[in-house]
Amino acid sequence: MNTEIKVAIDSCQTAWGWVGIASSPSGLLALTLPESTQERALKPLLDRWGKGQSYDDPRLDDLKTKLQQYFDGQRVLFDEPLDLREATAFQRRVWSAVRDIPYGETRSYGQIARQAGSPGAARAVGQAMAANPVPIVVPCHRVMGSDGNLRGFGGGLDLKCRLLEMERALGET
Repeated sequence: MNTEIKVAIDSCQTAWGWVGIASSPSGLLALTLPESTQERALKPLLDRWGKGQSYDDPRLDDLKTKLQQYFDGQRVLFDEPLDLREATAFQRRVWSAVRDIPYGETRSYGQIARQAGSPGAARAVGQAMAANPVPIVVPCHRVMGSDGNLRGFGGGLDLKCRLLEMERALGET
């Protein structure tokens, strides 16, 4: 449990379920994928940072609005600063490349590996995707296998497919 940083923990209800949010003064630390209850959305964040120094982060109001708009099927630019203090340099490069994937498009793990400056590290990109603490903001659901098939996703392949379908429809507008 990390108690050395100040952490704001909040949640918002979206059309797809409850999303939990954790941030520090430096930026967004973590985001949960939609859950059926507020308690389920907050649990992993409270388990990790619940006993730390809390503070109020006014930036979360804007992020909550953006998340609600996104899950209502609107185009949203998630440009919030991220607090990736626990990430490796490789993970940061991967997540930066993934953040650049436009709505309605996908990239393969190999393409992301090349963009991150590590050709041949497609499996490591998969591991970075699995460790992504801020899904949706870093849209790891837009990363596919080289054959175009869906690969693992923390929220399950059905959610990944649903997100991609929604974004493809937004990309066509």
